[in-house]
Amino acid sequence: MTFSALDSALTGPLFATERMRAIFSDEARLAAMLQAEAALARAEARFGLAPEELAAAIAAVDPASLDLEALGRETALAGAPAIPFVKAVQKRLPKEVETAFHKGSTTQDIADTALVLQMRDAFEALRADLAPTLAALSALARTHRATPCVGRTYGQHAAPVSFGFKAAVWLAGIADVAGRLPEIRSRTLLASLSGPVGTLAGLREHGPAVQDAFAAELGLGAPPLSWHTRRSAVVEAGTWLAMLIGALGKMATDVAHLASTEVGEAAEPYAPGRGGSSAMPHKRNPVSCTVILAAAQAAPGLASTLLAGMAAAHERPAGAWHAEWHALPQLFGLASGALAEARRLAEGLEVDPARMARNLDLTQGLLFADAVAAALTPALGRARAHSLVEEAAGEVRRSGKPLREVVEGLPDLPAGFDRVSLARAFDPGPSVEAAGRFVDRALASVQPVTDALA
Repeated sequence: MTFSALDSALTGPLFATERMRAIFSDEARLAAMLQAEAALARAEARFGLAPEELAAAIAAVDPASLDLEALGRETALAGAPAIPFVKAVQKRLPKEVETAFHKGSTTQDIADTALVLQMRDAFEALRADLAPTLAALSALARTHRATPCVGRTYGQHAAPVSFGFKAAVWLAGIADVAGRLPEIRSRTLLASLSGPVGTLAGLREHGPAVQDAFAAELGLGAPPLSWHTRRSAVVEAGTWLAMLIGALGKMATDVAHLASTEVGEAAEPYAPGRGGSSAMPHKRNPVSCTVILAAAQAAPGLASTLLAGMAAAHERPAGAWHAEWHALPQLFGLASGALAEARRLAEGLEVDPARMARNLDLTQGLLFADAVAAALTPALGRARAHSLVEEAAGEVRRSGKPLREVVEGLPDLPAGFDRVSLARAFDPGPSVEAAGRFVDRALASVQPVTDALA
C-alpha cells in the first residue's frame, strides 16, 4: 500500500520524474543521514571531541545494509526515523569509536540536515530542466512574435495579440520564479546542529565552532542559532515550489484551452499512445497539461501545511515538524513532473497559425470593436463612439453581418466621415506590432535568468 501518488509504482512516473523520486527515496534519505553523521564526526574530531577514525567508520556503512522494513517498524514506535537509524548504525561501528557517535546532536539535527542535502540535489534537478524550458519558450516567442491570434479576456475574444506574446507571458511568469532559485538556495540550504533544546550544551564551549565546521564539511550554510522551530527556510522552499508550479499552471491552462476542439490553435507534441482514450480511439488528450494542472491543484494545500508548521511550540513541537515530511517531498516531486511536462510543451508545441487566422474572423470583426470605437471618436466623441459600437455589436450578433458592414450602414455617422480610418481599424497589424514590442522586452529580461541557470 502507498499513501502518496508520487510513491506509487503505478502513478508515480506520471506525476514526478524518476530523478526526483530517487532523490527523496528512503535509500537516499538513509545515505544523507549517514553523510550528516560522518560530517559531524569530522567536525568534532577537529576539536578533540571524537576520534579521527569515527568518520571513516561511518562512511564505511553501506546504506543498503540497513534494513528498511525493520527501521520502519521501529520508527512507528520511536516517532522519528533518525532514532532507530542511530541505533542501527551504532551497532555497525567498532567498539572503540561507537561511544562518540552522534555526540551532542539530536535526531532532528540529522533528519533536518539530511532533508537539506536532499533539497540541494532536488534544486539541482529542477535547475537542469528550468534552463532548457526557458530557452525553448524564448524560441517559441521569437518565432511567433508576429503571428496574429486572438487575445481573450473572461474566456471571450477581446482584441488581437500575437502568439509570440502569449508565449512571452508564459516565459516571463516562469522566469520570474526561476530567477529566484539562487537566492532561495542560499537561504534554505542550512545545516542543522543544535542538540536537544537548541544550545549544543553537550559540546560545551565548542558548540558554535562545531556547528560552523559541520556546515562547512557539508557545503551548507551555518545559521546563527537553532532552526528546530524556525521553519521559514522550509516554508520558503515550499512556497517557491508552489509558485513555480503555479507559473507552469498558467501555461498549461492556456495550452489546454488552445488545444480544445473548438479552438484548435495549438496541440501538445504527439507521441504514439500518448493521450489516448480507452473508449474513444480518436482522442488526443492533453496529458502534459493534465499533469501540470493536477500539480497546481495540489500545491497550495501542501504549501499551507508548511506555513501552519511555523507555529511550533517551545523548543520542539509535536506534529508540526513531522507534517513537513509529507508536504515538502511531494512539492518537489510535483514540481519536477510539472516542469518536465512544461519542457516537453515548450520544445514541441504544435502551433497552427492558419487556425489562429480563421479564429480572428470568427466573430465577424467584433475583435476590432475597440479599434473601431477609437476610429469613430474624433468625429463623435469617446462616449458616443463607444455607445454606437456597442449597439453595432449587438446587431452583428443578431444578424451575423460583419461589424464593418454594420458600422458603415449606421445612420448616425457624420457626413464626410473618414472611411479610410475605419478600414484601418480592422487591420490586426498595429496590435500585433504592439505585442511584438513587449515580446522583445520579455526576451531581453529573461535571457540573463536563462544564462544564470544554464
